Amino acid sequence: MFDLTTWLAYLAACALIVVVPGPTVTVIIANSLRAGPAAGLMNVAGTQAGLLIMVGVLALGLETVVTQAGAVFDVLRLLGAAYLIWLGLKLWRSDGQLGQADAGTARSHGRYAWQGFLVIWSNPKALLFFGAFIPQFVDPAGDPALQVVLLGLTFMVVALVLDGAYAVAAGKTGALLSRRNVRWLERISGSFLIGGGIWLALSRRAA
Repeated sequence: MFDLTTWLAYLAACALIVVVPGPTVTVIIANSLRAGPAAGLMNVAGTQAGLLIMVGVLALGLETVVTQAGAVFDVLRLLGAAYLIWLGLKLWRSDGQLGQADAGTARSHGRYAWQGFLVIWSNPKALLFFGAFIPQFVDPAGDPALQVVLLGLTFMVVALVLDGAYAVAAGKTGALLSRRNVRWLERISGSFLIGGGIWLALSRRAA
């Protein structure tokens, strides 16, 4: 089993990876600004569900399948890119009130959770990255599957804390903004999502 020093080094690496904003964080912030922290936290919940499945795939020893499923991942990548671009265009067309009317309903909360799940899986390179990153901290002398689960859960906790902080901070900020300012923020967030979708569509699959 890995020692405390190795785990702390892994923890620091996870924090550095998660804190850098990507498509998931952009969606969390955008929804939190528009509809409050609850919307962003539901995005986080969906993201956590997606990460849990990824950890399960790695723990079951499916790295080879993941690496070889190039054609499937290319399809997922293009669908994910289209989804991000669609979300970005939706934000651009907003009048500054998008998401406010149904922000507290169970239906909208479920929609935000699915959105988080789909965004984390829109980039299959996240799973490939997991497959390359986590094994570096696995001790061959221990149980590999157990270590993958523990390391994966550590990453999930770090992501939960930092992504949740983004959601709460953005939600509180959004409550102080005028409708006009929210509209501009939605367009900025939409631009980032569209850019992320284009980047994802044009990026090559990891070898």
